[in-house]
Amino acid sequence: MNIVQSIIIKCMISLWFLNALRYFPPSHHETLAPEFAQELRQYGHIYMYRFCPTLRMRAYPIDQYPCRTRQAASLMLMIMNNLDPAVAQFPQELVTYGGNGQVFSNWAQFLLVMHYLSQMTEEQTLVMYSGHPMGLPCISVYGQMTAGSYCYIGPQGIVHGTMVDEAPLRKRHDQGWLMEVTSSMEHCIKRIREAKNSKTALSLGYHGNVVDLWERLALEYERTGELLVDLGSDQTSLHNPYNGGYYPVQLSFRQANQLMSTDSNRFCGMVQESLRRHIKAINKLSDAGMFFWDYGNAFLLEAKRAGADVDKFDIFLSLESNINLDLAVTDDIAAAVLEEIGASVSDRIRQQYNDNIRWIREAGKHKMVVGSQARILYSDQKGRVCIALAINKAIAEGRVSAPVVISRDHHDVSGTDSPFRETSNVYDGSAFCADMAVQNFVGDAFRGATWVSLHNGGGVGWGEVINGGFGLLLDGSAEAAKRANIMLNWDVSNGVARRCWSGNSNAYETIQRTMEEHRLLRVTMPFPVQDDQVLDRALQG
Repeated sequence: MNIVQSIIIKCMISLWFLNALRYFPPSHHETLAPEFAQELRQYGHIYMYRFCPTLRMRAYPIDQYPCRTRQAASLMLMIMNNLDPAVAQFPQELVTYGGNGQVFSNWAQFLLVMHYLSQMTEEQTLVMYSGHPMGLPCISVYGQMTAGSYCYIGPQGIVHGTMVDEAPLRKRHDQGWLMEVTSSMEHCIKRIREAKNSKTALSLGYHGNVVDLWERLALEYERTGELLVDLGSDQTSLHNPYNGGYYPVQLSFRQANQLMSTDSNRFCGMVQESLRRHIKAINKLSDAGMFFWDYGNAFLLEAKRAGADVDKFDIFLSLESNINLDLAVTDDIAAAVLEEIGASVSDRIRQQYNDNIRWIREAGKHKMVVGSQARILYSDQKGRVCIALAINKAIAEGRVSAPVVISRDHHDVSGTDSPFRETSNVYDGSAFCADMAVQNFVGDAFRGATWVSLHNGGGVGWGEVINGGFGLLLDGSAEAAKRANIMLNWDVSNGVARRCWSGNSNAYETIQRTMEEHRLLRVTMPFPVQDDQVLDRALQG
């Protein structure tokens, strides 16, 4: 380390202490400074553990939160749910998921925010800047996606996940998300083949490096001609490639952690070498007929930066919607709404409705809820609005005994501008603009969301994406119904209109149908060029 680097690090450490100590009167600095210094040395971060509550962290019934408005109490409930050990990845570090997706930067922020929420009225707004109420330049938290708006409900409905060690893998198995876990490659391949041949549903967790698994699957195809994987994806945490998000196949878990801290340059080189092997194996399977997509943690982006052959891949998964439901009865309400709408939809989208109805009818049987009672459900614009209004009516009539918070994932049609993921299929040149996510954030606020969030980096890393989310409290009131109707319609139509303008045929059809149903909605529709020779002649002239 040279003198300049030493000075910079010293200045950064001083800034960390200044930012931490300014929460407290000077009379406490002498006591707190040594504690914070020890945390910084031990953890590389100031968590302020002396302020970590002894109360069990979970979502308590909304009426147990001290408050002046239920709107604020609903946010307190969601924050505590996102820090519930059954939901959060590293709750004591305030990390909900993704290795670094924090709710707050330290426990003092948690206490301060809960205090403000307990005191605020309907005439006040709490503004959050990177975990801190109104401010804190030079302090930032990585909000991820649903974690950034306090709406993460666990991996319910997620196709697959990637863990960095055995503990979270065992946790998912204990919670019932995985049927089987194995650390044997031979057993893993055997169980895949058996399940495929018998057409038996199986969720199988493999404890090992995924590159080894991809390479073995490719080898099995070369040896036998049998393609064991028809649909392939990857959720490796490459939004954080060199600090624990990706472990190179050449090293054991322990060796990788050691090299990461002792020789970061060599570690980075090994990550890139591993990524090239990673992609090479996937390419072999893709050439054999496997359909592959990036599940959305910057896998293809970082692989391309590493020099891997990823040019053939242009498919990125963009999930639809995510509505958090509370109490078992709301499953029946949602199913009834979807069945009513689905009876009159076109053949083109009927299968989607049938799939969603099957999900919501069967989801309760599998006991997938962790933390607060919640449900993920896929739905289009009309379905979301009608479900929200039906739940609000049920609350007003007493069929649902408590308020319900609804939200959506940020893998959504409007909430995220991410050129390497959610907006990777926007081909008119605007994929690298963040207009849509920002407009959505502001538009949701104008139209009555209980809270809105806007953050950077979810899924693909800093500087590569803008994410926006919301929370909306349904309490049975006419005001809640009005907000749901206005806000949810905007929250979907905004993104559909943008995709329509970029040339997406599904979006074109959808927004036309939406304008017929909502006469006040007016969207500028594109006129596609039907004769390509018009362009050729114009350019030649």
